[in-house]
Amino acid sequence: MEPLDDARTDAYLRRLGVDSRPGRASPEALRELHLLHLRTVPFENLAIHLGEEIALTRDALFDKVVTAGRGGICYELNGGFAELLVSLGYRVELLQARVYGKDGVPGIPYDHLALRVDGRWLADVGFGEHSAYPLDLDEPGEQKDPGGVFLLRPAGEGTDGEGADGTAGTEGDLDVLRDGVPAYRLETRPRVLADFRTGAWWHSTSPESGFTRGPVCSRITEDGGRITLRDHTLIATSADGDRSEEELGTDEEVREAYRARFGIVLDRLPVPLHPRS
Repeated sequence: MEPLDDARTDAYLRRLGVDSRPGRASPEALRELHLLHLRTVPFENLAIHLGEEIALTRDALFDKVVTAGRGGICYELNGGFAELLVSLGYRVELLQARVYGKDGVPGIPYDHLALRVDGRWLADVGFGEHSAYPLDLDEPGEQKDPGGVFLLRPAGEGTDGEGADGTAGTEGDLDVLRDGVPAYRLETRPRVLADFRTGAWWHSTSPESGFTRGPVCSRITEDGGRITLRDHTLIATSADGDRSEEELGTDEEVREAYRARFGIVLDRLPVPLHPRS
Protein backbone atom coordinates (compact mmCIF):
# COMPACT_ATOMS: atom_id res chain seq x y z
CA MET A 1 0.00 0.00 0.00
CA GLU A 2 1.13 3.54 -0.68
CA PRO A 3 1.71 5.90 2.26
CA LEU A 4 -0.65 8.75 3.04
CA ASP A 5 0.65 12.28 2.58
CA ASP A 6 1.76 14.18 5.67
CA ALA A 7 -1.55 16.03 6.14
CA ARG A 8 -3.59 12.84 6.02
CA THR A 9 -1.16 10.98 8.27
CA ASP A 10 -1.41 13.71 10.89
CA ALA A 11 -5.22 13.79 10.57
CA TYR A 12 -5.42 10.02 11.09
CA LEU A 13 -3.23 10.29 14.21
CA ARG A 14 -5.47 13.05 15.56
CA ARG A 15 -8.44 10.74 14.99
CA LEU A 16 -6.71 8.34 17.39
CA GLY A 17 -5.96 11.10 19.88
CA VAL A 18 -2.24 11.27 19.04
CA ASP A 19 -0.80 14.78 18.83
CA SER A 20 2.56 13.94 17.28
CA ARG A 21 4.08 11.15 15.25
CA PRO A 22 5.94 8.31 16.98
CA GLY A 23 9.71 8.85 16.96
CA ARG A 24 10.22 5.65 15.00
CA ALA A 25 8.32 2.65 13.71
CA SER A 26 8.87 0.46 16.76
CA PRO A 27 6.93 -2.50 18.19
CA GLU A 28 6.12 -0.35 21.23
CA ALA A 29 4.57 2.39 19.07
CA LEU A 30 2.65 -0.26 17.13
CA ARG A 31 1.17 -1.61 20.38
CA GLU A 32 0.04 1.85 21.43
CA LEU A 33 -1.51 2.68 18.05
CA HIS A 34 -3.25 -0.71 17.94
CA LEU A 35 -4.93 -0.15 21.30
CA LEU A 36 -5.83 3.45 20.52
CA HIS A 37 -7.46 2.38 17.25
CA LEU A 38 -9.61 -0.17 19.08
CA ARG A 39 -10.65 2.46 21.61
CA THR A 40 -11.48 5.27 19.21
CA VAL A 41 -12.55 3.74 15.88
CA PRO A 42 -15.52 1.42 16.43
CA PHE A 43 -16.20 -1.86 14.74
CA GLU A 44 -19.54 -1.13 13.07
CA ASN A 45 -21.63 -2.40 10.17
CA LEU A 46 -23.99 0.57 9.94
CA ALA A 47 -23.28 1.19 6.25
CA ILE A 48 -24.93 -2.12 5.37
CA HIS A 49 -28.17 -1.02 7.06
CA LEU A 50 -28.03 2.58 5.85
CA GLY A 51 -27.78 1.59 2.19
CA GLU A 52 -24.20 2.88 1.93
CA GLU A 53 -21.52 1.28 -0.21
CA ILE A 54 -18.54 -0.41 1.39
CA ALA A 55 -15.87 0.91 -0.94
CA LEU A 56 -12.40 -0.59 -0.65
CA THR A 57 -10.33 2.18 -2.13
CA ARG A 58 -7.57 4.20 -0.53
CA ASP A 59 -9.53 7.46 -0.50
CA ALA A 60 -12.78 5.85 0.64
CA LEU A 61 -11.15 4.22 3.66
CA PHE A 62 -9.57 7.48 4.80
CA ASP A 63 -12.72 9.53 4.18
CA LYS A 64 -14.90 7.18 6.20
CA VAL A 65 -12.63 6.54 9.18
CA VAL A 66 -10.99 9.95 9.48
CA THR A 67 -13.03 12.61 7.67
CA ALA A 68 -16.47 11.23 8.56
CA GLY A 69 -15.40 9.95 12.00
CA ARG A 70 -16.99 6.58 11.43
CA GLY A 71 -15.81 3.01 11.96
CA GLY A 72 -16.34 0.00 9.74
CA ILE A 73 -15.94 -3.73 9.32
CA CYS A 74 -12.64 -5.56 9.04
CA TYR A 75 -11.81 -4.59 5.46
CA GLU A 76 -12.26 -0.91 6.25
CA LEU A 77 -10.66 -0.84 9.70
CA ASN A 78 -7.61 -2.93 8.93
CA GLY A 79 -7.34 -1.41 5.46
CA GLY A 80 -7.28 2.09 6.92
CA PHE A 81 -4.90 1.09 9.73
CA ALA A 82 -2.55 -0.40 7.12
CA GLU A 83 -2.45 2.95 5.31
CA LEU A 84 -1.50 4.71 8.53
CA LEU A 85 1.18 2.19 9.47
CA VAL A 86 2.83 2.33 6.04
CA SER A 87 2.88 6.10 6.32
CA LEU A 88 4.72 5.80 9.65
CA GLY A 89 7.41 3.54 8.22
CA TYR A 90 6.10 0.07 8.97
CA ARG A 91 6.16 -2.73 6.41
CA VAL A 92 2.59 -4.00 6.13
CA GLU A 93 1.10 -6.98 4.28
CA LEU A 94 -2.61 -7.71 3.91
CA LEU A 95 -3.59 -11.28 4.80
CA GLN A 96 -6.85 -13.06 4.16
CA ALA A 97 -8.54 -15.25 6.74
CA ARG A 98 -11.60 -17.46 7.05
CA VAL A 99 -13.57 -16.96 10.26
CA TYR A 100 -14.63 -20.07 12.17
CA GLY A 101 -18.37 -20.40 12.63
CA LYS A 102 -20.13 -21.87 15.65
CA ASP A 103 -20.05 -25.20 13.83
CA GLY A 104 -16.24 -25.14 13.84
CA VAL A 105 -15.97 -24.74 10.07
CA PRO A 106 -14.14 -21.82 8.41
CA GLY A 107 -16.24 -19.38 6.41
CA ILE A 108 -15.82 -18.08 2.88
CA PRO A 109 -12.45 -17.12 1.35
CA TYR A 110 -11.60 -13.46 2.05
CA ASP A 111 -13.95 -13.66 5.01
CA HIS A 112 -11.62 -11.42 7.01
CA LEU A 113 -8.67 -9.09 6.48
CA ALA A 114 -5.78 -8.96 8.97
CA LEU A 115 -2.30 -7.41 8.85
CA ARG A 116 1.24 -8.73 9.10
CA VAL A 117 3.50 -5.90 10.25
CA ASP A 118 7.28 -5.95 9.81
CA GLY A 119 7.09 -9.67 9.08
CA ARG A 120 6.44 -10.54 12.72
CA TRP A 121 3.31 -8.95 14.18
CA LEU A 122 -0.30 -9.92 13.54
CA ALA A 123 -2.23 -6.67 13.86
CA ASP A 124 -6.03 -6.81 13.78
CA VAL A 125 -8.22 -3.84 14.71
CA GLY A 126 -11.22 -5.15 12.77
CA PHE A 127 -12.39 -8.36 14.44
CA GLY A 128 -14.55 -7.03 17.25
CA GLU A 129 -13.68 -8.91 20.45
CA HIS A 130 -10.07 -9.92 19.90
CA SER A 131 -6.59 -9.03 21.12
CA ALA A 132 -5.93 -5.52 22.42
CA TYR A 133 -2.36 -5.68 21.17
CA PRO A 134 -0.66 -7.22 18.11
CA LEU A 135 0.16 -10.91 18.39
CA ASP A 136 3.66 -12.28 17.85
CA LEU A 137 3.73 -14.55 14.81
CA ASP A 138 7.08 -15.97 15.97
CA GLU A 139 5.73 -17.09 19.34
CA PRO A 140 4.71 -20.78 19.32
CA GLY A 141 3.22 -20.72 22.80
CA GLU A 142 0.27 -19.00 24.41
CA GLN A 143 0.15 -15.20 24.42
CA LYS A 144 -1.66 -13.45 27.26
CA ASP A 145 -3.52 -10.29 26.32
CA PRO A 146 -6.26 -8.18 27.92
CA GLY A 147 -8.58 -9.71 25.32
CA GLY A 148 -7.80 -13.30 26.33
CA VAL A 149 -5.17 -16.00 25.89
CA PHE A 150 -4.17 -16.43 22.25
CA LEU A 151 -2.39 -19.21 20.41
CA LEU A 152 -1.17 -19.18 16.82
CA ARG A 153 -0.57 -22.70 15.56
CA PRO A 154 -0.03 -24.21 12.13
CA ALA A 155 -3.32 -25.34 10.57
CA GLY A 156 -3.07 -29.10 10.79
CA GLU A 157 -1.93 -29.33 14.40
CA GLY A 158 -5.39 -30.04 15.75
CA THR A 159 -6.74 -33.39 16.79
CA ASP A 160 -5.17 -36.34 14.93
CA GLY A 161 -3.02 -33.99 12.89
CA GLU A 162 -5.97 -32.15 11.41
CA GLY A 163 -6.98 -28.51 11.50
CA ALA A 164 -9.39 -27.10 14.06
CA ASP A 165 -12.28 -27.81 11.66
CA GLY A 166 -11.22 -31.45 11.19
CA THR A 167 -9.53 -30.81 7.84
CA ALA A 168 -5.86 -30.69 7.02
CA GLY A 169 -4.60 -27.15 6.64
CA THR A 170 -2.70 -25.72 3.70
CA GLU A 171 1.02 -25.45 4.39
CA GLY A 172 1.77 -22.07 5.93
CA ASP A 173 -1.78 -21.41 7.15
CA LEU A 174 -2.25 -20.57 10.83
CA ASP A 175 -5.18 -21.16 13.13
CA VAL A 176 -5.66 -18.23 15.53
CA LEU A 177 -7.22 -19.38 18.79
CA ARG A 178 -8.65 -17.25 21.58
CA ASP A 179 -9.11 -18.91 24.97
CA GLY A 180 -8.76 -22.28 23.27
CA VAL A 181 -11.46 -21.61 20.66
CA PRO A 182 -10.49 -21.18 16.97
CA ALA A 183 -11.22 -17.61 15.84
CA TYR A 184 -9.99 -17.70 12.25
CA ARG A 185 -7.68 -19.51 9.85
CA LEU A 186 -5.06 -17.14 8.50
CA GLU A 187 -3.40 -17.53 5.11
CA THR A 188 0.11 -16.11 5.17
CA ARG A 189 0.37 -15.25 1.46
CA PRO A 190 0.20 -11.43 1.02
CA ARG A 191 -2.79 -9.98 -0.83
CA VAL A 192 -3.88 -6.60 -2.17
CA LEU A 193 -6.91 -4.61 -1.05
CA ALA A 194 -8.86 -5.27 -4.25
CA ASP A 195 -8.77 -9.02 -3.50
CA PHE A 196 -11.21 -8.46 -0.63
CA ARG A 197 -13.99 -6.81 -2.66
CA THR A 198 -15.88 -10.07 -3.16
CA GLY A 199 -15.83 -10.81 0.56
CA ALA A 200 -17.02 -7.29 1.35
CA TRP A 201 -19.84 -7.62 -1.19
CA TRP A 202 -20.92 -10.98 0.24
CA HIS A 203 -20.91 -9.74 3.81
CA SER A 204 -22.90 -6.62 2.89
CA THR A 205 -25.59 -8.42 0.86
CA SER A 206 -25.99 -12.11 1.76
CA PRO A 207 -28.76 -13.22 4.14
CA GLU A 208 -26.22 -15.80 5.37
CA SER A 209 -23.87 -13.08 6.59
CA GLY A 210 -24.25 -12.13 10.23
CA PHE A 211 -23.53 -8.53 9.26
CA THR A 212 -26.81 -8.17 7.33
CA ARG A 213 -29.06 -9.27 10.20
CA GLY A 214 -28.86 -6.10 12.23
CA PRO A 215 -26.73 -3.07 13.07
CA VAL A 216 -23.93 -3.35 15.61
CA CYS A 217 -21.37 -0.83 16.85
CA SER A 218 -18.67 -1.71 19.38
CA ARG A 219 -15.36 -0.52 20.81
CA ILE A 220 -12.99 -1.08 23.71
CA THR A 221 -13.42 1.43 26.54
CA GLU A 222 -10.62 3.33 28.24
CA ASP A 223 -10.92 1.18 31.39
CA GLY A 224 -10.46 -2.06 29.43
CA GLY A 225 -14.10 -2.97 29.07
CA ARG A 226 -16.32 -2.83 26.00
CA ILE A 227 -19.37 -0.84 24.96
CA THR A 228 -21.68 -2.23 22.27
CA LEU A 229 -24.89 -0.98 20.68
CA ARG A 230 -26.80 -3.79 18.98
CA ASP A 231 -30.04 -2.61 17.41
CA HIS A 232 -31.68 -0.78 20.36
CA THR A 233 -29.74 -2.58 23.10
CA LEU A 234 -26.78 -0.86 24.77
CA ILE A 235 -24.41 -3.43 26.30
CA ALA A 236 -21.63 -2.51 28.71
CA THR A 237 -19.01 -5.08 29.72
CA SER A 238 -16.39 -4.28 32.33
CA ALA A 239 -12.77 -5.43 32.24
CA ASP A 240 -13.75 -7.99 34.92
CA GLY A 241 -16.49 -9.40 32.70
CA ASP A 242 -19.50 -7.85 34.45
CA ARG A 243 -22.21 -7.17 31.89
CA SER A 244 -25.21 -4.86 31.86
CA GLU A 245 -27.85 -4.20 29.20
CA GLU A 246 -30.12 -1.22 28.63
CA GLU A 247 -32.99 -1.16 26.18
CA LEU A 248 -33.24 2.23 24.48
CA GLY A 249 -36.87 3.05 23.96
CA THR A 250 -36.83 5.80 21.35
CA ASP A 251 -34.99 6.51 18.12
CA GLU A 252 -33.64 9.70 19.65
CA GLU A 253 -32.09 7.72 22.52
CA VAL A 254 -30.41 5.41 20.02
CA ARG A 255 -29.03 8.32 17.99
CA GLU A 256 -27.74 9.93 21.19
CA ALA A 257 -26.02 6.66 22.17
CA TYR A 258 -24.26 6.56 18.81
CA ARG A 259 -23.12 10.14 19.30
CA ALA A 260 -22.12 10.00 22.96
CA ARG A 261 -20.59 6.52 23.04
CA PHE A 262 -19.05 6.27 19.57
CA GLY A 263 -18.83 9.80 18.19
CA ILE A 264 -21.12 8.87 15.28
CA VAL A 265 -23.77 11.40 14.26
CA LEU A 266 -26.68 9.94 12.27
CA ASP A 267 -29.61 11.77 10.71
CA ARG A 268 -31.50 8.48 10.45
CA LEU A 269 -31.21 5.09 12.08
CA PRO A 270 -29.99 1.97 10.27
CA VAL A 271 -32.72 -0.50 9.30
CA PRO A 272 -31.79 -4.22 9.36
CA LEU A 273 -31.23 -5.48 5.82
CA HIS A 274 -32.14 -9.08 6.65
CA PRO A 275 -33.67 -8.92 10.14
CA ARG A 276 -32.94 -11.65 12.65
CA SER A 277 -35.74 -14.19 12.78
